[in-house]
Amino acid sequence: MTREELYNLSFQLILHSGNARSLAMEAIFAAKEKNFTVAFEKLREADQAFIQAHQFQTQLIQAEAGGEQFELPIILVHAQDHLMTALTVKDLAKELIELRQEINMGVSSDDKNY
Repeated sequence: MTREELYNLSFQLILHSGNARSLAMEAIFAAKEKNFTVAFEKLREADQAFIQAHQFQTQLIQAEAGGEQFELPIILVHAQDHLMTALTVKDLAKELIELRQEINMGVSSDDKNY
Protein backbone atom coordinates (compact mmCIF):
# COMPACT_ATOMS: atom_id res chain seq x y z
CA MET A 1 0.00 0.00 0.00
CA THR A 2 1.43 3.34 -1.01
CA ARG A 3 1.71 6.32 1.31
CA GLU A 4 -0.95 8.06 -0.78
CA GLU A 5 -3.33 5.11 -0.29
CA LEU A 6 -2.70 5.19 3.47
CA TYR A 7 -3.49 8.88 3.54
CA ASN A 8 -6.67 8.32 1.53
CA LEU A 9 -7.82 5.56 3.87
CA SER A 10 -7.00 7.76 6.85
CA PHE A 11 -9.06 10.64 5.49
CA GLN A 12 -11.97 8.29 4.77
CA LEU A 13 -11.82 7.03 8.36
CA ILE A 14 -11.84 10.61 9.63
CA LEU A 15 -14.74 11.55 7.33
CA HIS A 16 -17.03 8.66 8.21
CA SER A 17 -16.12 8.69 11.91
CA GLY A 18 -16.81 12.42 12.03
CA ASN A 19 -20.16 11.92 10.33
CA ALA A 20 -21.06 9.19 12.82
CA ARG A 21 -20.07 11.36 15.77
CA SER A 22 -22.12 14.29 14.43
CA LEU A 23 -25.14 12.05 13.94
CA ALA A 24 -24.80 10.73 17.49
CA MET A 25 -24.73 14.30 18.79
CA GLU A 26 -27.80 15.14 16.69
CA ALA A 27 -29.49 12.15 18.29
CA ILE A 28 -28.75 13.54 21.75
CA PHE A 29 -30.12 16.96 20.76
CA ALA A 30 -33.28 15.37 19.34
CA ALA A 31 -33.80 13.42 22.57
CA LYS A 32 -33.35 16.63 24.53
CA GLU A 33 -36.29 18.00 22.53
CA LYS A 34 -38.20 14.79 23.35
CA ASN A 35 -38.16 13.71 19.72
CA PHE A 36 -37.17 10.10 20.32
CA THR A 37 -38.17 8.87 16.88
CA VAL A 38 -35.61 11.24 15.32
CA ALA A 39 -33.07 10.42 18.03
CA PHE A 40 -33.16 6.69 17.30
CA GLU A 41 -33.13 7.34 13.55
CA LYS A 42 -29.97 9.43 13.97
CA LEU A 43 -28.37 6.55 15.88
CA ARG A 44 -29.23 4.19 13.01
CA GLU A 45 -27.68 6.68 10.57
CA ALA A 46 -24.59 6.83 12.79
CA ASP A 47 -24.36 3.04 12.58
CA GLN A 48 -24.35 3.28 8.77
CA ALA A 49 -21.49 5.79 8.91
CA PHE A 50 -19.61 3.40 11.20
CA ILE A 51 -20.09 0.60 8.70
CA GLN A 52 -18.41 2.76 6.07
CA ALA A 53 -15.58 3.68 8.44
CA HIS A 54 -15.05 0.04 9.38
CA GLN A 55 -14.80 -0.94 5.72
CA PHE A 56 -11.77 1.32 5.37
CA GLN A 57 -10.31 0.09 8.64
CA THR A 58 -10.76 -3.49 7.46
CA GLN A 59 -8.78 -2.75 4.31
CA LEU A 60 -5.83 -1.74 6.47
CA ILE A 61 -6.12 -4.77 8.72
CA GLN A 62 -6.37 -7.16 5.76
CA ALA A 63 -3.36 -5.60 4.08
CA GLU A 64 -1.27 -6.02 7.20
CA ALA A 65 -2.58 -9.54 7.82
CA GLY A 66 -1.64 -10.37 4.23
CA GLY A 67 1.97 -9.58 5.02
CA GLU A 68 2.10 -6.03 3.74
CA GLN A 69 4.28 -3.76 5.81
CA PHE A 70 4.01 -0.01 5.74
CA GLU A 71 5.19 2.95 7.70
CA LEU A 72 2.46 4.21 9.98
CA PRO A 73 1.69 7.88 9.25
CA ILE A 74 0.51 10.08 12.11
CA ILE A 75 -2.68 10.88 10.17
CA LEU A 76 -3.66 7.20 10.41
CA VAL A 77 -3.18 7.27 14.18
CA HIS A 78 -5.31 10.41 14.23
CA ALA A 79 -7.97 8.68 12.12
CA GLN A 80 -8.11 5.71 14.48
CA ASP A 81 -8.48 8.15 17.37
CA HIS A 82 -11.45 9.75 15.58
CA LEU A 83 -13.06 6.37 15.10
CA MET A 84 -12.69 5.31 18.72
CA THR A 85 -13.93 8.67 20.02
CA ALA A 86 -16.94 8.54 17.72
CA LEU A 87 -17.78 5.02 18.87
CA THR A 88 -17.67 6.19 22.49
CA VAL A 89 -19.89 9.20 21.76
CA LYS A 90 -22.40 6.97 19.99
CA ASP A 91 -22.49 4.46 22.86
CA LEU A 92 -23.01 7.26 25.38
CA ALA A 93 -25.62 8.89 23.16
CA LYS A 94 -27.62 5.66 23.09
CA GLU A 95 -27.55 5.46 26.88
CA LEU A 96 -28.49 9.12 27.31
CA ILE A 97 -31.37 8.84 24.87
CA GLU A 98 -32.75 5.73 26.53
CA LEU A 99 -32.48 7.42 29.93
CA ARG A 100 -34.28 10.54 28.69
CA GLN A 101 -36.92 8.36 27.10
CA GLU A 102 -37.49 6.47 30.35
CA ILE A 103 -37.67 9.68 32.37
CA ASN A 104 -39.82 11.67 29.94
CA MET A 105 -42.16 8.99 28.67
CA GLY A 106 -42.20 6.46 31.46
CA VAL A 107 -40.90 3.81 29.08
CA SER A 108 -39.13 0.88 30.68
CA SER A 109 -35.71 -0.17 29.47
CA ASP A 110 -37.41 -3.19 27.82
CA ASP A 111 -39.26 -0.90 25.38
CA LYS A 112 -36.23 0.41 23.49
CA ASN A 113 -36.70 1.57 19.92
CA TYR A 114 -33.11 1.09 18.84
